[in-house]
Formats: sequence, C-alpha cells, structure tokens
Amino acid sequence: MRFHTRKWIKPEDLNPNGTLFGGRLLEWIDEEAALYAIIQLENPRTVTKYMSEINFKSSAQKGDIVEIGIEVITFGKSSLTLGCEVRNKMTRETIITIDTIVMVSLDEDGKPKPHGKTKVEYVSDRIKDD
Repeated sequence: MRFHTRKWIKPEDLNPNGTLFGGRLLEWIDEEAALYAIIQLENPRTVTKYMSEINFKSSAQKGDIVEIGIEVITFGKSSLTLGCEVRNKMTRETIITIDTIVMVSLDEDGKPKPHGKTKVEYVSDRIKDD
C-alpha cells in the first residue's frame, strides 16, 4: 500500500469526545480515493460508487498526524476498485481500514465510460522517451 497524503489533526477535526471525528476522516478518504482514481483513469469525471464496511480500529488526537494509504485492488471496465488504510504516524496504529472503494469513470452525460486501463500507471510510465 502506498501512503500518499498526511493530515494534521486540528481542533476543527475533533468530535465531542476530543478525538478525530469519523465523518472528517471519511471525507479525507473519499477525496484521496477520488484524486487517485482521477489520476489513474485520466478522467476528471470520476465519482465514488461504493464503499464497503468501514472498520474503525483506533483514533487520533489533536496534534497527531495521520497518513492515508490507497492501493488498487482491480480495474473494471469503467471502474477502479481501491483499498484503503489510515494510520496514525504518532502512535503507529491503524485507525481505519476499508476493503473496497469503487470509483467509476463517467462520460459527459454522467454515464459509466470505459477507461481502457488494466494496470497502475506511474508518471514515469506516461512520459515518452524521444
């Protein structure tokens, strides 16, 4: 799993218990999955279709730094299925895991659009040598 994004837990990210608000974390995960899928599928019209069961394992406090990890599970015809793990850099504990996040590539009319991708591409894969 590649960890792409770090977030610093600030007071506005906390719930009444003084720990990281789950809704804020899910917002960050959804945004990270969307950015990852948009880049992989090369289509800014990529949306979240499905998230599987969400398993909170631990939490984070104000001042902690969390990392969001995303990995590709499979490429579909118009979709990309991802897995996610978020971990606390301060405690080294896993905060949450999501086994399945399905992102779908859409056309201009909002209908699923085949993307033709079959494997993860990195920037170096897209740069042509002359």
